[in-house]
Amino acid sequence: MYLTRFRINTGRVGARKLLASPQTMHAAVMTSFAEAPSPGDGPRVLWRLDRDGAADTHLCIVSPMRPDLTHLVEQAGWPTTARWETFDYAPFLKRLTKGDTWGFRLTANPVHSIRRRDSEPTKVTAHLTPSRQLSWLLKQEERAGFKVVEKSTEKQLVPGHDTHDLLIHGRRQFRFAKRGNGGQVTLVAVTFDGRLEITDPDAFRLTLTQGLGRAKAYGCGLMTLAPA
Repeated sequence: MYLTRFRINTGRVGARKLLASPQTMHAAVMTSFAEAPSPGDGPRVLWRLDRDGAADTHLCIVSPMRPDLTHLVEQAGWPTTARWETFDYAPFLKRLTKGDTWGFRLTANPVHSIRRRDSEPTKVTAHLTPSRQLSWLLKQEERAGFKVVEKSTEKQLVPGHDTHDLLIHGRRQFRFAKRGNGGQVTLVAVTFDGRLEITDPDAFRLTLTQGLGRAKAYGCGLMTLAPA
Protein backbone atom coordinates (compact mmCIF):
# COMPACT_ATOMS: atom_id res chain seq x y z
CA MET A 1 0.00 0.00 0.00
CA TYR A 2 1.13 3.53 -0.77
CA LEU A 3 0.17 6.96 0.54
CA THR A 4 0.73 9.85 -1.90
CA ARG A 5 0.43 13.61 -1.46
CA PHE A 6 0.43 16.07 -4.35
CA ARG A 7 0.14 19.85 -4.03
CA ILE A 8 -2.18 21.40 -6.61
CA ASN A 9 -1.35 24.71 -8.28
CA THR A 10 -4.78 26.30 -7.99
CA GLY A 11 -3.77 29.16 -10.27
CA ARG A 12 -3.68 26.94 -13.34
CA VAL A 13 -6.67 26.43 -15.64
CA GLY A 14 -6.15 22.68 -15.66
CA ALA A 15 -6.21 22.60 -11.87
CA ARG A 16 -9.47 24.52 -11.71
CA LYS A 17 -11.09 22.04 -14.11
CA LEU A 18 -10.01 19.13 -11.95
CA LEU A 19 -11.18 20.77 -8.73
CA ALA A 20 -14.59 21.56 -10.21
CA SER A 21 -15.46 17.99 -11.18
CA PRO A 22 -15.12 14.83 -9.03
CA GLN A 23 -15.56 12.76 -12.20
CA THR A 24 -12.66 14.49 -13.94
CA MET A 25 -10.44 14.18 -10.88
CA HIS A 26 -11.30 10.50 -10.49
CA ALA A 27 -10.32 9.87 -14.12
CA ALA A 28 -7.03 11.73 -13.60
CA VAL A 29 -6.25 9.70 -10.47
CA MET A 30 -7.02 6.36 -12.12
CA THR A 31 -4.78 7.11 -15.10
CA SER A 32 -1.89 7.39 -12.62
CA PHE A 33 -1.56 3.60 -12.62
CA ALA A 34 -0.07 1.52 -15.42
CA GLU A 35 -2.45 -1.35 -14.57
CA ALA A 36 -6.01 -1.04 -13.37
CA PRO A 37 -6.54 -2.12 -9.74
CA SER A 38 -8.00 -5.59 -9.34
CA PRO A 39 -11.75 -5.58 -8.62
CA GLY A 40 -13.03 -7.20 -5.46
CA ASP A 41 -13.00 -6.64 -1.72
CA GLY A 42 -9.29 -5.89 -1.35
CA PRO A 43 -7.51 -2.56 -1.07
CA ARG A 44 -8.71 0.02 -3.56
CA VAL A 45 -7.66 3.40 -4.88
CA LEU A 46 -8.98 6.15 -2.59
CA TRP A 47 -8.47 9.87 -3.02
CA ARG A 48 -9.36 13.10 -1.25
CA LEU A 49 -8.92 16.82 -1.76
CA ASP A 50 -7.68 18.79 1.24
CA ARG A 51 -8.32 22.53 1.03
CA ASP A 52 -6.39 24.24 3.82
CA GLY A 53 -6.53 27.84 2.68
CA ALA A 54 -7.20 29.39 -0.70
CA ALA A 55 -3.77 28.55 -2.14
CA ASP A 56 -2.97 25.36 -0.22
CA THR A 57 -4.80 22.46 -1.83
CA HIS A 58 -3.50 18.89 -1.80
CA LEU A 59 -4.58 15.67 -3.44
CA CYS A 60 -4.14 12.64 -1.16
CA ILE A 61 -4.19 9.12 -2.61
CA VAL A 62 -4.07 5.72 -0.93
CA SER A 63 -3.48 2.89 -3.39
CA PRO A 64 -2.23 -0.70 -3.64
CA MET A 65 0.18 0.36 -6.43
CA ARG A 66 2.66 3.23 -6.62
CA PRO A 67 1.16 6.05 -8.76
CA ASP A 68 2.87 8.12 -11.42
CA LEU A 69 1.47 11.66 -11.28
CA THR A 70 3.55 13.12 -14.11
CA HIS A 71 0.42 14.04 -16.07
CA LEU A 72 -1.03 15.84 -13.01
CA VAL A 73 2.17 17.80 -12.50
CA GLU A 74 2.00 18.94 -16.12
CA GLN A 75 -1.68 19.82 -15.92
CA ALA A 76 -2.11 21.13 -12.38
CA GLY A 77 1.24 21.37 -10.63
CA TRP A 78 4.66 23.02 -10.87
CA PRO A 79 6.50 21.02 -13.57
CA THR A 80 9.97 22.43 -12.85
CA THR A 81 9.97 22.99 -9.09
CA ALA A 82 7.61 20.56 -7.33
CA ARG A 83 6.32 17.06 -7.91
CA TRP A 84 4.74 14.67 -5.39
CA GLU A 85 5.56 12.53 -2.35
CA THR A 86 4.80 8.80 -2.09
CA PHE A 87 5.38 6.74 1.05
CA ASP A 88 5.25 3.01 1.73
CA TYR A 89 2.07 2.78 3.82
CA ALA A 90 2.27 -0.92 4.78
CA PRO A 91 4.76 -0.63 7.71
CA PHE A 92 2.63 2.09 9.30
CA LEU A 93 -0.55 0.04 8.92
CA LYS A 94 1.09 -2.99 10.54
CA ARG A 95 2.09 -0.97 13.61
CA LEU A 96 -1.47 0.11 14.46
CA THR A 97 -2.64 -1.44 17.73
CA LYS A 98 -5.75 -1.44 19.89
CA GLY A 99 -5.95 1.60 22.15
CA ASP A 100 -3.82 3.84 19.91
CA THR A 101 -5.14 7.41 19.74
CA TRP A 102 -4.76 9.43 16.55
CA GLY A 103 -5.93 12.63 15.00
CA PHE A 104 -7.87 11.88 11.84
CA ARG A 105 -9.33 13.49 8.76
CA LEU A 106 -12.14 11.94 6.74
CA THR A 107 -14.09 13.37 3.84
CA ALA A 108 -17.28 11.36 3.50
CA ASN A 109 -20.73 11.21 1.96
CA PRO A 110 -23.08 10.73 4.95
CA VAL A 111 -26.35 9.27 3.68
CA HIS A 112 -29.32 7.21 4.79
CA SER A 113 -32.11 5.34 3.02
CA ILE A 114 -35.66 6.61 3.33
CA ARG A 115 -39.07 5.57 2.00
CA ARG A 116 -41.62 8.38 1.67
CA ARG A 117 -44.52 5.99 1.07
CA ASP A 118 -44.97 2.29 1.84
CA SER A 119 -45.39 1.48 -1.85
CA GLU A 120 -42.20 3.25 -2.94
CA PRO A 121 -38.67 1.84 -3.01
CA THR A 122 -36.12 3.28 -0.61
CA LYS A 123 -34.12 6.30 -1.75
CA VAL A 124 -30.59 7.19 -0.69
CA THR A 125 -30.62 10.71 0.76
CA ALA A 126 -27.83 12.87 2.15
CA HIS A 127 -27.65 13.98 5.77
CA LEU A 128 -27.50 17.78 5.66
CA THR A 129 -27.14 18.88 9.28
CA PRO A 130 -23.98 18.48 11.42
CA SER A 131 -25.90 16.55 14.09
CA ARG A 132 -27.14 13.99 11.56
CA GLN A 133 -23.70 13.80 9.94
CA LEU A 134 -22.17 13.12 13.36
CA SER A 135 -24.76 10.41 14.02
CA TRP A 136 -23.86 8.81 10.69
CA LEU A 137 -20.17 8.71 11.63
CA LEU A 138 -20.86 7.27 15.09
CA LYS A 139 -22.91 4.48 13.51
CA GLN A 140 -19.86 3.43 11.48
CA GLU A 141 -17.53 3.14 14.47
CA GLU A 142 -17.94 -0.47 15.61
CA ARG A 143 -17.73 -1.98 12.13
CA ALA A 144 -14.88 0.36 11.14
CA GLY A 145 -12.72 -0.47 14.17
CA PHE A 146 -12.53 2.89 15.96
CA LYS A 147 -14.38 5.27 18.24
CA VAL A 148 -14.34 9.06 18.21
CA VAL A 149 -12.71 10.38 21.38
CA GLU A 150 -14.62 12.78 23.61
CA LYS A 151 -13.24 16.15 24.66
CA SER A 152 -11.41 16.42 27.93
CA THR A 153 -13.44 17.98 30.75
CA GLU A 154 -11.87 21.42 30.41
CA LYS A 155 -12.69 21.52 26.69
CA GLN A 156 -16.32 20.48 26.95
CA LEU A 157 -18.79 23.19 26.09
CA VAL A 158 -22.30 23.90 27.31
CA PRO A 159 -23.83 20.88 29.12
CA GLY A 160 -26.11 18.98 26.76
CA HIS A 161 -24.06 19.83 23.66
CA ASP A 162 -22.09 17.15 21.85
CA THR A 163 -18.85 16.28 23.62
CA HIS A 164 -16.97 14.44 20.85
CA ASP A 165 -13.58 15.90 19.91
CA LEU A 166 -14.64 16.52 16.33
CA LEU A 167 -15.09 19.33 13.81
CA ILE A 168 -17.43 18.93 10.82
CA HIS A 169 -16.72 21.40 8.03
CA GLY A 170 -16.17 21.94 4.32
CA ARG A 171 -19.60 20.86 3.11
CA ARG A 172 -19.77 20.76 -0.69
CA GLN A 173 -22.56 19.68 -3.02
CA PHE A 174 -22.03 18.38 -6.56
CA ARG A 175 -24.56 17.58 -9.26
CA PHE A 176 -23.45 16.09 -12.57
CA ALA A 177 -24.40 13.59 -15.26
CA LYS A 178 -23.01 10.11 -14.74
CA ARG A 179 -20.94 8.97 -17.65
CA GLY A 180 -22.24 6.00 -19.57
CA ASN A 181 -25.92 5.95 -18.64
CA GLY A 182 -26.87 9.63 -18.56
CA GLY A 183 -28.16 9.43 -14.99
CA GLN A 184 -27.79 12.32 -12.58
CA VAL A 185 -25.48 12.13 -9.56
CA THR A 186 -26.12 14.40 -6.58
CA LEU A 187 -23.41 14.25 -3.96
CA VAL A 188 -22.96 16.00 -0.60
CA ALA A 189 -19.50 15.67 0.95
CA VAL A 190 -18.29 16.90 4.34
CA THR A 191 -14.97 16.70 6.16
CA PHE A 192 -14.55 15.34 9.69
CA ASP A 193 -11.46 16.41 11.66
CA GLY A 194 -11.10 14.89 15.10
CA ARG A 195 -9.47 12.35 17.39
CA LEU A 196 -10.14 8.62 17.49
CA GLU A 197 -9.14 5.52 19.41
CA ILE A 198 -8.54 2.22 17.62
CA THR A 199 -10.81 -0.52 18.95
CA ASP A 200 -10.21 -3.26 16.35
CA PRO A 201 -6.90 -2.95 14.45
CA ASP A 202 -7.78 -5.42 11.69
CA ALA A 203 -11.13 -3.76 10.97
CA PHE A 204 -9.48 -0.34 11.14
CA ARG A 205 -6.81 -1.31 8.61
CA LEU A 206 -9.63 -2.27 6.24
CA THR A 207 -11.21 1.14 6.82
CA LEU A 208 -7.96 2.88 5.90
CA THR A 209 -7.42 0.82 2.74
CA GLN A 210 -10.99 0.23 1.51
CA GLY A 211 -12.63 3.50 2.56
CA LEU A 212 -15.65 4.41 4.62
CA GLY A 213 -19.12 5.07 3.24
CA ARG A 214 -20.29 5.71 -0.30
CA ALA A 215 -19.07 7.79 -3.28
CA LYS A 216 -15.46 6.58 -3.05
CA ALA A 217 -14.95 7.21 -6.76
CA TYR A 218 -15.80 10.88 -6.17
CA GLY A 219 -13.30 11.72 -3.45
CA CYS A 220 -15.09 10.35 -0.38
CA GLY A 221 -14.18 7.62 2.07
CA LEU A 222 -10.45 8.21 2.58
CA MET A 223 -9.39 8.54 6.23
CA THR A 224 -5.85 9.60 7.11
CA LEU A 225 -4.14 9.82 10.48
CA ALA A 226 -1.79 12.22 12.24
CA PRO A 227 -0.32 12.29 15.76
CA ALA A 228 -3.09 13.29 18.16
